[in-house]
Amino acid sequence: METSKTPAAGPNLVAGEERVWRAGRLDPMPIRTLPEAPPSIHLLGPTVFLVALGVGMGESYMWPRLVLVFGPEIRWLFLIGVTLQAVVMLEMARYAMATGESIFTGAARVFKPIMWFFFVVAILVYIWPGHLSAGAAAFEEITGIPWVVTACVALVLVGILFSLARVIYNLLENVLAILIGLLVVGTAVIASMVGNWSDLASTIGGMFSFGYFPSGAMTDQWFPIVVGAIAFAGPSGMQQMWYTLHLRDSGAGMGSHIPKLRGLRHAGEEEEMPNRGFMFDTDDPDEMRKWRGWRRWVTFDALLLFWGITMLVTISFTVLAQSAARANPDVKTLIEGGDRDAALSAMSDAFAQAGGPVLGGLFFGFIALIGLNATLGLFDSFSRGQADMTYFFVKGAKRFKMSHLYAGFLWGVIMFGIMVLLFGPADGPESVLDILAFLSTFAMGSYCVVLLLVNNKMLPKPIRPKWWSNAVIGFGAVFYLGMLFYSLFRFGVVVG
Repeated sequence: METSKTPAAGPNLVAGEERVWRAGRLDPMPIRTLPEAPPSIHLLGPTVFLVALGVGMGESYMWPRLVLVFGPEIRWLFLIGVTLQAVVMLEMARYAMATGESIFTGAARVFKPIMWFFFVVAILVYIWPGHLSAGAAAFEEITGIPWVVTACVALVLVGILFSLARVIYNLLENVLAILIGLLVVGTAVIASMVGNWSDLASTIGGMFSFGYFPSGAMTDQWFPIVVGAIAFAGPSGMQQMWYTLHLRDSGAGMGSHIPKLRGLRHAGEEEEMPNRGFMFDTDDPDEMRKWRGWRRWVTFDALLLFWGITMLVTISFTVLAQSAARANPDVKTLIEGGDRDAALSAMSDAFAQAGGPVLGGLFFGFIALIGLNATLGLFDSFSRGQADMTYFFVKGAKRFKMSHLYAGFLWGVIMFGIMVLLFGPADGPESVLDILAFLSTFAMGSYCVVLLLVNNKMLPKPIRPKWWSNAVIGFGAVFYLGMLFYSLFRFGVVVG
């Protein structure tokens, strides 16, 4: 790094009243001290949000359905998908921890219209209360309470919970950790009761059946579903991008210099948000030592907490799917005939066979729990991301506090959700569902391209990604966009 007294050594180093790092066309980032990294091995962290968002209908529904139709050998594609997502997570964390900025601001440093693309996609894709509706429908199976009533009440309660929180991140991290712990332990215990060692062996062995792709999957009915399931192996759509905001609020890396987002009730306590992030001195050996500590910390998150927990839950559900096939031999025929609920019903039957109707109802409890996890994570993440882009890039928005903008988007999406639940289809108009699925997967391919540009152009050379990391992210861009457009032009449909 250069000081104001030294000539700039390159286009990204500028002179001024203080030492700064210039990246793109936005304000330069002042040089600040990187805090010491916490111990690499830890239990809680911002990855809990990705797990809450990622362990959803892909792991509990889409992949078990594929296993029921094509066998556990199809799971090697899940291994590819979730491993790719783990590398994406590490690269998202690289920029956020180095600057304290979200990836949205990084995209704006490259080219502002890229950021606005994600702003619009978030609104189009994430305002529909689909996850909550699925969870509420499962809750109705247990209690008999109409799912619309449960969903509307839950929406209001989520809004109140977030509005009363002093620091939203701290509340959500603790709540989601408890809920995910219940899900992981509960599904593992039930899978051990209804499955057998043969189910577990075939489930794990299927992860390494590389190249297996049955001819039946290359049809207009199943190919889009397979592509969608790979894309949804872990968090899908923009969820990885929102992770950078949770990293910032957790104080990871240079995020420690950015004020925390507070609930509406405590908005008056919020410190003033800086106009830009910060950079540390990458020429200082001690700063680089601390940076390597932060990279070890987030790598532990990516490999054990994210990859490991996601894999454990999907193994449990795959074992359940195979036991469901024994309990209901007709389930494959039903699914192939277009019965979208057959897989869940068969898995509930498998629960019931192991422990009676109470255990069968417990399965729907897990689905309701998944819906609650996803709703808490999605509503917070959507509001956080939209507020971040609005605050920094909409003229006049800084008259409000970030907490006020967050609350505005939060209650806006809640009220819209209630209107849809009461007066329209819960997943949004059927005519736009294909467009929403397309945009979600298109956003994933797009953020891989954005990651390559941001991390290799906006960061100092000593902390840019290695060639292999760039290769994996490049593969992700080609895969998501290539398979999406292949599905669109070859079969006339997008992800299923």
